[in-house]
Amino acid sequence: MAAALPRLRLARRGGPRHRFRVGGRAAGGTSGAVAMATAGEAAALVLVAALWGSTGPFLRTGAAGLEELRHRSRLRQLLTEICFLGLNYKYMVPFLLNQCGSLLFYLTLASADLSLAVPLCNSLALIFTLVTGRMLGEDIGGKRAVAGMALTLLGVTLCVAGS
Repeated sequence: MAAALPRLRLARRGGPRHRFRVGGRAAGGTSGAVAMATAGEAAALVLVAALWGSTGPFLRTGAAGLEELRHRSRLRQLLTEICFLGLNYKYMVPFLLNQCGSLLFYLTLASADLSLAVPLCNSLALIFTLVTGRMLGEDIGGKRAVAGMALTLLGVTLCVAGS
C-alpha cells in the first residue's frame, strides 16, 4: 500500500513568500503560475464528488428509523444506534462508498491543486446530492434549485478554465 502512495517532494523556494513543491507541483505562496489540472485529476475529483454527493440521500434513507430508538442510558442509546447503523446494509453500503470517495480525495490531493480540488468537489457534490435526491423522489426545491445548479456548474466551469 505504501508504494501506491505518491511521494511528497518538498523543495524550498526563495522570495517574499516561500513556495513548496508537493508531488512536483508548486503549492503555497501567492506568486507564480498555477499548474493546470490533468484530465486524470479532474476525472478523479468528479468521481469524488459523485461518491460524496450521490451517497447522501441513500444515507438518509438507510438511517430511517434511527430516531425511534430510545433508551434511558446515554451509553446504551449510543451502542444501540451504532448497532442499528452498523448492521443495516442500506446504510453501510452508501457509507463505505462515501468513505472510498474520501480516500480517493486524499490521494488526489497529493497531485491536484488545492484551490481547484476543494471547490470542484464540494460544489459538484451538492449537484450530485440534488440530482440523486430527486431521482429518489425527494423534493429539491423546484426552479430555484435548478437555477442554483446551473450557476454552480457555471462557477465550476470558470474555476476549471481559470486554472
